Amino acid sequence: MTTTPPPWPGDPLLERELELAAADRAVDALCRPRPEGGLLVYSGAAGIGKTSVLARVRARAAERCTVRTTRADPATTAVPFHTARALFAPDLADTDGRAALLGPHRALVGPALGLTAPGTDPADPQGVQDGLVALAARAARRHHARPLVLVLDDAHWADGESLGWLAALGPRLARLPLLLVVAHRPTEHAAEESRPHLDALGTAARLRVTLRALTPEAAADLTRRALGAGTDDALGRELWNATGGSPYELAELLARLREHPLDPGADRATAVRELAATVRGHRLADRLGDLGPDAARLAWAAAVLGAGVPLRLAASLAGISPGQQATATGQLCAARVLNPGDTVDFTHPLVAGAVYDAVPRSLRTAFHGRAAWLLTAEGHGPAAAARHLLEVHPDQDPALVEQLRRAAREHLAVGAPDAARRCLERALREPPEHHLRALVHHELGCAALLTSPADTVRHLRTALELPGLDDTLRADATFRLAQALAHNQQMREASLSVAFAAATTEPGPERLRLQAAHFMYDAFRATEDDGPGRSRRLAQLADPLAGETNAERALLTLRAFDGMLRGENHTVVAEFCARALADGRPAPGLGWTDTAWGFEYPCLAGITYAWIDELDRAEELFDEAVRAYEISGWSGGHLAFAHMLTGAVLRRRGRLAEAETRLRESLRLADRIGTGLPVHWDAVCLLVDTLLARGRTADAQRLAEARGFGPPYPDAMILPDAPSVHGRLLLALGRADEAVAGLEAASALAGRGRHNPVWAPWRRDLAAALAERDPERAHALTGRLRVDAERFGTPTALGMALGCEAALAPAGAAPALHARAVAHLEESPARDELARARVALGLATGDRDQLHRGLLLARACGADALAEQARAALA
Repeated sequence: MTTTPPPWPGDPLLERELELAAADRAVDALCRPRPEGGLLVYSGAAGIGKTSVLARVRARAAERCTVRTTRADPATTAVPFHTARALFAPDLADTDGRAALLGPHRALVGPALGLTAPGTDPADPQGVQDGLVALAARAARRHHARPLVLVLDDAHWADGESLGWLAALGPRLARLPLLLVVAHRPTEHAAEESRPHLDALGTAARLRVTLRALTPEAAADLTRRALGAGTDDALGRELWNATGGSPYELAELLARLREHPLDPGADRATAVRELAATVRGHRLADRLGDLGPDAARLAWAAAVLGAGVPLRLAASLAGISPGQQATATGQLCAARVLNPGDTVDFTHPLVAGAVYDAVPRSLRTAFHGRAAWLLTAEGHGPAAAARHLLEVHPDQDPALVEQLRRAAREHLAVGAPDAARRCLERALREPPEHHLRALVHHELGCAALLTSPADTVRHLRTALELPGLDDTLRADATFRLAQALAHNQQMREASLSVAFAAATTEPGPERLRLQAAHFMYDAFRATEDDGPGRSRRLAQLADPLAGETNAERALLTLRAFDGMLRGENHTVVAEFCARALADGRPAPGLGWTDTAWGFEYPCLAGITYAWIDELDRAEELFDEAVRAYEISGWSGGHLAFAHMLTGAVLRRRGRLAEAETRLRESLRLADRIGTGLPVHWDAVCLLVDTLLARGRTADAQRLAEARGFGPPYPDAMILPDAPSVHGRLLLALGRADEAVAGLEAASALAGRGRHNPVWAPWRRDLAAALAERDPERAHALTGRLRVDAERFGTPTALGMALGCEAALAPAGAAPALHARAVAHLEESPARDELARARVALGLATGDRDQLHRGLLLARACGADALAEQARAALA
């Protein structure tokens, strides 16, 4: 974009040597044989000289680098990804290299960058952001001969989606041959949702520079350069007093003095103050009146449309002819309001802001309405016009409501839910016709689902209270309401919402969908009024089903999951899973990225397989989930959950080091979208469990303390049973009394009819804690554990139960029990449990072969403490 021309030839940048030296060092680091990228941030008040500094930085960098630059504008703050498109416009214009630049994310970032038409389904915002980060990395490597420098001026006006992308890119810049230079005003001048992104940029910056006002000495120097070497320093001091050392106001005031020298007989101080008042605020805008009505209307129209829009559109909006436009443009350029060119380009943002504020309020609203119409007529989509429609006064206009709804759909399709929310909130203020209000609230609730569960709940409840939703939309609104409540840790409310809707819905597919959701959210609750009763009702409904429809498959999935938790025989549970799937895979409509039913159903099928020792089937399902989310660009909570599930399978296999890596990746992904989400609790619980299995008790303790893992637990069920895992942690730390209390709390699962000894192995750990203080109860616990394991029937459950019994048995009986445990665990996929059983058998019998085999297996699993125990015993 065009930069502000100097008010006189050879305009120097006084007192900016350190700021420019910082940029020179950053460019030097970028141009080394081993390039080092980074982020440089300049901040300061309006008119402090940020644009002039960036112009000098660009000029210096262009000698050795490829420079891409843009300047954000307040008129485009509400246009998603506008700044990202402007920065990459030259690279994306190369049609031959565009496909390589977009890479595997082309279907996701293409619509966001305006290269392809948006689809009909919402795009994952996190996926779009990740795709843009990857695109920036590819662009940087593409320009290896002349390293890439991205320069963004007035970042406080950039759209929130682009700022979010830059904030995500910032921490990665040190590892890329890419320098990002950003300038912005203090963050209080930015939109509220943009401030965290600006703060994140400042945190990631290798250097953050705050520009200061010029000193009186610099003002005197500038005055002599502009007005002649014979000008006395006292005038420079007067100018400094009048402008506060603002470089922009000094330059404008000196330009005015060159055109209109001071009357020698006048009071110079008063004259300078009066002249200075004309270069700022409303007095600056008042100068437009001196240029005539055509120039004023053209300037007003240009301020409404914003930078970069063709001046012919501004003339059309102003209602003046091409001839009048040419005359008015010349006048505005001569008055230093606009820069020469065919597009709107104000000489300074302060000028643009002052002109916009000067537009009469009623005319401004009319201009915005007509601007939306002009952009639509020019072939721009609803999203381009929406920023103007947001400024139009509410007037019960059905057409405007429909335009805003279309714009919201387009925003969602490019991964900009916040922009969609603004459009729909404005549509509600219009307001929409009575029969459409429920629809708009429904759309608004769906738009906020990924970003604000609380707003989703509020709008969907309103939609359900209003008339206008048919049965399908009413069921969908209820289903999404329950999803948002569950996401917000309100599992009881989620269950009640779908239960009430199911009871008031006519028999049919929608009622079955709601009934399935009711059973699911009840199962997900950490506490439940009547767990056994719910299990019976679910069995009565699901057992006769053949799995011919998705509603039946959903109920069969829940039946299998419930049977696994209750510890039913694993072959029965596997049979329900088989009926719930289509040839071992989720049926169409019940897949990982299908939104009508949600991802919970294939997830529950995989979890069930993982805990009935069918780990190959679980791994196939969860690997498919990761692929589906990565291909679709869903890199937020869904991908975090998929990594957590694959980590769970690795943990169940006993591949502990790999499980730890995958679970930490799940936490990293989850941290990007919030804190305290269900995926956080699951990943932390599994990671603590994995670290304990590795023998890294101190690491497990630090993780638990850092993440707040422990009671009180949320109302959502945690994978696996959190009180059992936390009790084992306390036992490992030697806090036996606390461990016993925690494991006693875990026993509440038995009251809910949940007796799976692998999912919640609290009896095994409680028996170990009570072995010396209450041996009679410890033996009773092992006996019940054996009963549960024999009922469940998996090799893992039987081996763990026998190992627990052997640990408490008399010395003469222990070896046989340990040998039986080893025999069962040899058929189990849980390799770490087999290693533990072999070491225990070797210690009980003195069998060096068992110790050696246990040592090798423990090392392979990453069970470091167990391997050390076996090594010490062998030594």
